[in-house]
Formats: sequence, structure tokens, C-alpha cells
Amino acid sequence: MQIINSPTQAMAPRWSADHLRLHQQLLRQPLLLPQGARLLLAVSGGQDSMALAGLLLDLKRLHHWCLHIWHGNHRWRQEANQQAEQLLQWAESQEIESHCDSWQTPIHTEAAAREWRYSCLEKQAKALACSHVLTAHTATDRSETVLLHLARGSHRKGLASLSSARTLVENITLVRPLLCFSRSDTSRICAELGLPIWLDPSNTDPRFSRNRIRAEVLPVLEQLHPGATRRIAAMAERFEAEEESQQQLLDLALQTLLGADQKLKRRELMAIGQVNRELLLLNWLQRQGVEPLGVEQLNQLWPQLEISRGANQMELAKQQILSWNKHYLWLINPPLRWGDGGAGDYLPQFEQLPELQA
Repeated sequence: MQIINSPTQAMAPRWSADHLRLHQQLLRQPLLLPQGARLLLAVSGGQDSMALAGLLLDLKRLHHWCLHIWHGNHRWRQEANQQAEQLLQWAESQEIESHCDSWQTPIHTEAAAREWRYSCLEKQAKALACSHVLTAHTATDRSETVLLHLARGSHRKGLASLSSARTLVENITLVRPLLCFSRSDTSRICAELGLPIWLDPSNTDPRFSRNRIRAEVLPVLEQLHPGATRRIAAMAERFEAEEESQQQLLDLALQTLLGADQKLKRRELMAIGQVNRELLLLNWLQRQGVEPLGVEQLNQLWPQLEISRGANQMELAKQQILSWNKHYLWLINPPLRWGDGGAGDYLPQFEQLPELQA
């Protein structure tokens, strides 16, 4: 672990072009971080989250937020406990209420770590009555995500990932205020504001796909086309805006395809052109918390849904199952486990199987 700058350096009110940039963005989008809102900021100790913490602390006097800091100790490294302690000491020196969760059974995968973090953030936000949870994703993160989704064959919805705001759970909004900044910006901000940074060796570990995109792919694109990272992020932002403008029309169109219990009418769905059919199916799945299907999955699905074919199922992400008979499509969520949610066999789904034959 390497610490840049002093973790206990006090911060006086400051103003810079970066403060102005974020301040003006919040004035243009007043619902992003409303005046006087209770905010829970996820801080890893890296340059992005520390830059966000520093900017928000200085802007707090103008927006009157109640700011809380949350740190997740993944316990992936020996020095993780020491880093968590130093970060909490820094927060105390800035008179910010801070909270820390330690992962008791860590799993060394990006997906598992992300799921654990958001679970903790949701729980902490509810406990503190925070209406907004903030993460420090930047335009660079957005570009990396677009490239990963392109490589995986994502649908257009996947290319609009890392939106500036989305619903985390009911009454709690997840906000990413730094999408107009790059990683080079956050590095400079930390240096100019004298903010401490705790470097995490896992951010350069080539076992993680995002790190390889950051270290091997984006630099090549920048050499070939300077400014590529910024343009890729801007493209994702345009996709996000287009998705938002289409959403109301999709919601209206989807109402004509819904049957009892929010099931999707199979015959009516398959009578629509494929492009609009995909939009409506993905919108219906998104309503139920399903991650966007990839192009390959969609290409496998459509022949199976032809009216001449019978009942079947397709496994989706997170053990969810898309099931259909000759009349409807519906979603089967992961069944309950025995006990308290720990390891164990799934309960059988006998009660669901007869419907496949209908």
C-alpha cells in the first residue's frame, strides 16, 4: 500500500475550475444531488473517490448536504485493515461521519465484490436515511465499460451503461457525479487539493478484465486517435439520453403486450419486427431487475420463441430463468434456499413445471 500526501491534512474552503465545473453541472441538473439531501459517498481511498470527496466537501457549504462516507474493506490484501483505519481517521479529521464494512467471506472476483459493495451501500443508506448513494465512476470508467460490453456482444442498452443516475432501490438513487471528469482529471485534483490517496495493487492486476482494458487497450486507442476515451464516453452519454427519450414510448407500447401477473404475450411479441421486439423484451426484463441480454443470447432466443415451437426455458444472469409456454413469457427468480440463505441445495420447483405444458 502506498499513501500519496498526508491522510490528515486539513482542508479549508477552496475554489477552482474543477469545483466550478461540478457546481455548474449540479445547477443544470438540480435533481442529481438536491439541495440539503443526505448523501452516502462510497470511498475506496483511490484517486477517483478521494477527488469526489474533496470536491463535495468544498461544495457542501453551497448545497447544504448532509454528507456521510462509506468504505468497504474487501480484505483482499494484508494492508486492507490499515488502509481502512487511516481512511476513517482522515474522514474524522474532516469532521465527516464515516462507516466501514468488512467482508467476512471475501470472494476474489469483480462481480462478487461489486454485489457485496452495493448490498452494503443499500443497507447503510437505509440505516442513515440517505436518499442518494454516490460512486466516483469517471468518463474513463464509462469508456472501459463500453469496450467490455462491445466485446461481449451487448445490446444497445448495455452501451448506455454507467448512467449518471439510476434507482438503486425504492427511495434511494445511485448517482455518479464524476462522469464529466477523466482519471487524469481526478489525479490532478487530488494533487492540487492535497488529498491523500491509497494506491491499491489490485487496480493493476491483469487477472481483472477492466485492468487489461485500462492498461493495454485504451492506451493503443489513444495513440491511434487522441481523445478516444473522451469520445467513447460521450457516445455512451448520447445512448443514455436516447434511451431516456424512448422509455416513455416503450412503456406505453409494453402495456399492450402484458397479460395477467405481468406476463408477456408471446404471439403478440413475435408479431412485431425484431428491432422493436428486442426493445420491448429488454424493457420488460429491465422492469424486473434483469441485466440486459447480449446479442448472442437474443439470437438464440428468437428461434425458440417462434409460434411453431413449444414451451421451454432459458437461464439468464444471477440464476434467473426466462420461461415460456405457447401463450406467455414469464420470469422465474432464483428459488429460496434452505436455512438462512447460506450454502445448501435449492428448493425444488415442482409447482412451476406444469405451467410449461399449458
